Amino acid sequence: MSGDSKLSSAEVVLGFLEEAEPWRLLSPQFPSKVGGKPAWLSQTGLPSPAGLECEKCRLPMAFLLQVYAPISGQDRSFHRTLFLFCCKTHECYTCNDSRCLKVLRSQLPRRNEFYPYDPPPDDEPPSDCEPDQSVLSVSGVKLCWVCGCPGNKACSRCHTVTYCGKHHQTLHWKHSHKRECCNQEASIVTTSTFLFPESELVTEPEEEVDKKEGDTKEAEEEEEEEASVDCPSLAETLAETDLEEMAMHETEDNKVFQRFKKRIAPEPHQVVRYSREGCPLWVSSQHIPSDQDIPACTCGAKRTFEFQVMPQLLNSLCVDSTGASIDWGTLAVYTCSASCNHDDQYCPEFIWKQDFSSDQHTQIKST
Repeated sequence: MSGDSKLSSAEVVLGFLEEAEPWRLLSPQFPSKVGGKPAWLSQTGLPSPAGLECEKCRLPMAFLLQVYAPISGQDRSFHRTLFLFCCKTHECYTCNDSRCLKVLRSQLPRRNEFYPYDPPPDDEPPSDCEPDQSVLSVSGVKLCWVCGCPGNKACSRCHTVTYCGKHHQTLHWKHSHKRECCNQEASIVTTSTFLFPESELVTEPEEEVDKKEGDTKEAEEEEEEEASVDCPSLAETLAETDLEEMAMHETEDNKVFQRFKKRIAPEPHQVVRYSREGCPLWVSSQHIPSDQDIPACTCGAKRTFEFQVMPQLLNSLCVDSTGASIDWGTLAVYTCSASCNHDDQYCPEFIWKQDFSSDQHTQIKST
C-alpha cells in the first residue's frame, strides 16, 4: 500500500487514518487516502459521470478512498491505485446489496507520460505541487467542483466552474456558488460539503498473535454456550426442529463474529486490511461469496481478494444520523489476479458488501 512496500502473498497489512499535509495527498505523491477528491493516477481516460453513478438511485457517487498498491516485478503495474466510490443515499444501503459501491483500478508502467521515472521525495513538496482542492481540470479534462470527478457541465453564468451533472451543480449553487457567481468581491469556498473528511492512509503489518490451543478451544466452547441459549418465548411458539436450526445458525454466526472481534482487538482503529490473494476477515457466517459469486475479469483471469474496508471507517466519515446513515459490516474488494492492462484506463473491479446482523451492529458500534 505504499511505494516501497513489497507485500508477500497473504501477508496482512493494516491501514490507519492519519492527518497529513495537503501536498502529500496529491497525485504526484501516489497517496493512499480517505476522503477529499480523488488523486487520479492516470491523467487520461478518467471514468465518465455515468460510470460513477449509483446503480440503485442513479445519483453521483462520492469518492471514499484509494489504495496505492503497486505489484513488485510487474512493470505495467509499477504504479497502481484502486479507487473506491460509494453512494451517499442511505436508502441505497439495503442488506448485503453492493450496487451502491464501485471500485476502479488504474495502473501505469514506471516510464510513463505523467510522472518522473524516479519516485518523489518524502520530506518536502515539489516546487510545482500546489495543494488546491478546487482544481478544475486534469490534463485538459474538466472536473466537477463538487466531487472531483470528470464533468463538463459549466455554470451558464460565470462559465468558470464545471460539474458532473445537474445534481452537483444544484448542490454547489445552494451551498455557496449563488453568492460567489460573477462576484469578484465574494470570498471563494474551495471545499465541497459533499466530500468526506480527508486523511492519509498509513500502513503497518499486522502482528501475528500466538494462540494456545487450550485457550482457543475453551473460548469456542463458551461462545457456543452463549449462542445456543434459547429464548423462552420462542420455545413456546416454534417447533423443536426450528429451534435446533436457529441455534445452529446463531452459534456459527456468533463464532464468526467473535473471531472477527478477537482478530481486530489488538488494533481497534484499523480501517483497511490489505492482503492480496489472501482472505477477508468476515463479520458474519452469512452472505459470504462463493467462487461463482465473484466474476472473472474481462481478460479471462480470475479475480482474487485484495483488500477490505472495515466498519471502523464509518466513525470518521461524519455520516452518522439516526436512521439515515450509510453502513456496512465490511467491504471486500476483488481484483484481476493478472492485473491486466485494460482498454479503459480505469478498469472496473468487483466489490462485495457484507452487513452485520442487528445484534452484531450494536456490539461493534460500542467497541
